[in-house]
Amino acid sequence: VGSEENAGALDLTHVVSQYMDPHLVLPLLEFAEMHPNLRGEYDARQVVQAKLEVLSTTNMVDFAMDTYAQLHSGAEPPQDMVEKREKVLLVMRALKAECDPLLTIIDNEALLEELVETKSFTMSALAQRFGLADDVLDSLYEYAKFQFDCGLYAPAAEYLGAFRQISAGMKPEREFFALWGKLAANILDREWDAAMEDLTLLKDCIDSSGSARGGPGVPLNPLQQLQQRTWLIHWSLFIFFNHSNGRIAIIEMFFSDSYLNTIQTNCPHILRYLAAAVIVNRGRRSTMKDLVRVIKEEANSYQDPITQFVECLYVNFDFEGAQDTLKRCEQAIKHDFFLVGLLDEFVESARLTIFETYCRIHQVIDIDMLASKLNMDRDSAEHWIVNLVRNAKLDAKIDSEANQVLMGVNVPSVYEQIVDATKGLMIRTNALASGYERGSAGGMGSLSAEETVRVAGEAAKRGEAVPAAAVALGASMAGAHI
Repeated sequence: VGSEENAGALDLTHVVSQYMDPHLVLPLLEFAEMHPNLRGEYDARQVVQAKLEVLSTTNMVDFAMDTYAQLHSGAEPPQDMVEKREKVLLVMRALKAECDPLLTIIDNEALLEELVETKSFTMSALAQRFGLADDVLDSLYEYAKFQFDCGLYAPAAEYLGAFRQISAGMKPEREFFALWGKLAANILDREWDAAMEDLTLLKDCIDSSGSARGGPGVPLNPLQQLQQRTWLIHWSLFIFFNHSNGRIAIIEMFFSDSYLNTIQTNCPHILRYLAAAVIVNRGRRSTMKDLVRVIKEEANSYQDPITQFVECLYVNFDFEGAQDTLKRCEQAIKHDFFLVGLLDEFVESARLTIFETYCRIHQVIDIDMLASKLNMDRDSAEHWIVNLVRNAKLDAKIDSEANQVLMGVNVPSVYEQIVDATKGLMIRTNALASGYERGSAGGMGSLSAEETVRVAGEAAKRGEAVPAAAVALGASMAGAHI
């Protein structure tokens, strides 16, 4: 999609869309086409053309016809589109007929509830009670998948979920793919609670090498796990920035060792979203140290205004730079499909972060100077500080005559220091224990592929010898294809 230079530098659509299903790319293109923040930023014709190209890879033929008419001033759709529509309708009817005996059961709410309660919603039980053939289950999968491809997301999610329940380990590979499809369908249908459940279950599947919560599953090697986690990270952005608990969940998931390694290895641009989540979550500021460490490590591979804001403030203590970068952060957020709804909250939290950081190293602060750093006029800055001191219960006083803010010295208690120092210890201990159990006795064999390469890289930075196993694994990872 063509854009002006300033928009292209801030927009990650072309990057994140590489890890999205075509159906998930469509909301991103519609945002670029219609959001008022981006009016005039893009060539509207090119955006519509890109949308038509994405639709051509799906069976959403009616949507494609409308888009074609929009692109060609109301022209009639070409003959190949008309023929494709007729073919889609024929296939839809044929697939429905094949699985109709099973659909009759699923669509009967009272019967379905009885079957689930009596634990009879399995293929063997249904075959015995209703005389269903074994291949009807595969027909249900194909029908649900086809409905998704036609843009019928609600029934697709329902039937994919039913397929997983009925299969119950009989078809582990298709169950795994059905879970991906159900996740995408619930995202596109904006069913955020259901999508969060799918995300959690899919994360369990990937982390346990394809099986969810102890059940049979698809075995994944470390490189496949890395790839699957990369896709899951990108799809999860839809959920985390729309679900009521999403901003906390994104921090917990992305800071876990395996997903943080994935971000650093495959998709450092995700640091934009992790940094934004940490900044707007005042209750999770304890993770700022980890965020600063990762941003410093990845500074050569990825930077944008939001990561630079964190670096200016917490690495360089450059308050002038942070102020200038905050203006660029606003532009970046306005261009970002996932973050645009956080704009006002981010700016307010970023100003608070500047204020808190500045107060840690100054006991007397001139209000005029602080107003300039917060990009506010003096009266607005004083009013903002008064509200902040009152609401956040800061140990501070305002001397209006001297035009100063007087900060009290706040030394954390020993208890607070211990709690802060030991946060995440249990998670890391469990991760180490799991890694030890998975591997052979000691050595690099006890680590996953991405962990092995990361440890080897750290060893090289310290000037230590890199184990031969790590060198061989790194080479295989670089040349392998899934």
